[in-house]
Amino acid sequence: MTSLLDPEARGRVILVGAGPGDPGLLTVRAVEALRVADVVVHDGLIDMRVLDHAPASAQRISVAKQRDRHTLPQEAINALIIAHVKAGSVVVRLKGGDPFVFGRGGEEVEAVRAAGLPVEVIPGVSSALGCAAEAMLPLTHRDWSSAVSFVAGTCKGLNEQNWAGLAGQGRTLVIYMGVTCSSAIADKLMADGVAPDMPVAVLERGTLDGSRAMRTLLADLGDMIVREKVVSPAIIVVGEVVLLSDADDRLAAFAAQAERQTPVTADNMEDEA
Repeated sequence: MTSLLDPEARGRVILVGAGPGDPGLLTVRAVEALRVADVVVHDGLIDMRVLDHAPASAQRISVAKQRDRHTLPQEAINALIIAHVKAGSVVVRLKGGDPFVFGRGGEEVEAVRAAGLPVEVIPGVSSALGCAAEAMLPLTHRDWSSAVSFVAGTCKGLNEQNWAGLAGQGRTLVIYMGVTCSSAIADKLMADGVAPDMPVAVLERGTLDGSRAMRTLLADLGDMIVREKVVSPAIIVVGEVVLLSDADDRLAAFAAQAERQTPVTADNMEDEA
């Protein structure tokens, strides 16, 4: 790989994958890039301990994104990066997970290259891989799954996305950004023929403080996310490999709780008799 980490070189962009959250999952090369940064343009979910690898003198700029509410639109982020590079700065664009897995890294590379500026990409541990590893959830397994697919579960354009054949027996489907649309996602998959009792895991805040790994069945996905008050960031995994994980069976827990709360009635007493 041609490196732009020469400390004498000025005016360039390094796109860096920060991994799923835990600073311990940074790559050595990511740390090296941060150490030579003049400007760090970072996502909102980046752990502050990651930013500590940059020099104290480096300017830190948050371009945090939330659903339907961005600090800066993507075009403005591109322009911001390019402006700092043209001023001679080493700009580290720090992204959660991997820059090229639902991180808009491709768009930023295109913009920087169109401006005639040098750019390097340092990969990171994708959020799905980090979350799955923490939950002991193998995304592939010789006995259970020989294929894995990654999709974005945002509502926009969900109906137009063709997921046919991506989930089902012998396959694993990993859904990023699917919490808000979880009920629609479950309906979409079942309409495509995925069994309602297909195991599903929700991996919330994987590798971060307060992380949770929960499982249920596909037909209960939306209801479980509401019951458990799941919030982003979270990854949804659909497939039989979920049964191999350490994810807590929240459907069984919910059923047990409902049974304990069932009031005693004359009909119940007759059924027991």
